[in-house]
Amino acid sequence: MTLRRARLDWAHWGLTLLAGLGAVVMLLPFLWMLSTSLKPASAVLSLPPELLPREPTLEAYREVARSFPIVRVFLNTLLVAAATTLGQLVVSSMSGYAFARFRFAGRDLLFAAYLATLMVPFAVTVTPLFIVVKALGWTNTYWGLVVPALFGAFGTFLMRQFFLALPGELEEAAVLDGASTFTTFARVMLPLSGPALATLGVFSFMASWNSFLWPLLIVNDPRLMTLPLALATLQGLYPGQTQWNLVMAGTVIAVIPMVVVFLLAQRWVVEGVTASGLKG
Repeated sequence: MTLRRARLDWAHWGLTLLAGLGAVVMLLPFLWMLSTSLKPASAVLSLPPELLPREPTLEAYREVARSFPIVRVFLNTLLVAAATTLGQLVVSSMSGYAFARFRFAGRDLLFAAYLATLMVPFAVTVTPLFIVVKALGWTNTYWGLVVPALFGAFGTFLMRQFFLALPGELEEAAVLDGASTFTTFARVMLPLSGPALATLGVFSFMASWNSFLWPLLIVNDPRLMTLPLALATLQGLYPGQTQWNLVMAGTVIAVIPMVVVFLLAQRWVVEGVTASGLKG
């Protein structure tokens, strides 16, 4: 038993060390991004490279704040991401519940066709989507930024998988107590689906926060500019050269909210991915 326990201890420490090395490798790009954002322009491309800046400065952040209305851009991005996330949670939870619990002709075939849209690149659908949005008069509006992103097969699939894992006896008990279909969904199933909703919320928020192509096509009003569009302007701020410390400073500003959202929902995300069958 002692030899076996020693082997288990060595295996545990080996896996811990391997996980620690993996974490360091994952963190290095973020540390380099933060380090570059704190360097003066003259030290960004110095040789040998410096992980820790000798003369740290916040001048890059001040220059980013002067380059575009950062508060307006940040609020635009936050509004679009929050509205998109909330809308996806509502639409995906309702459609996922319908596919998981309702029985109707062609349900499985319809779901398979709906799921097949995940294999269609966004570049294929962007032109007809733009034509529809333009016909509705939603160019240069928040509606055009938010509404097209509310509907997606991934969210429906995630919620359907989670609802399938919940026991049907819960709904039967609610029906026996006189609850309607919507009441059962809203007061029984949704409170139990917190992990799946948190997982979908994080994925949706991150996708909307980082979205570049669709806002680039649908918006040309500087007052509606989102953060990815604003960051793209930093590369052309100085003709003939890119000030990488400015780019990295803007990237740090863009990354911080996503890190905060993930850390707040981390426990629920792990539970949601495990319960919905998306492991490995």
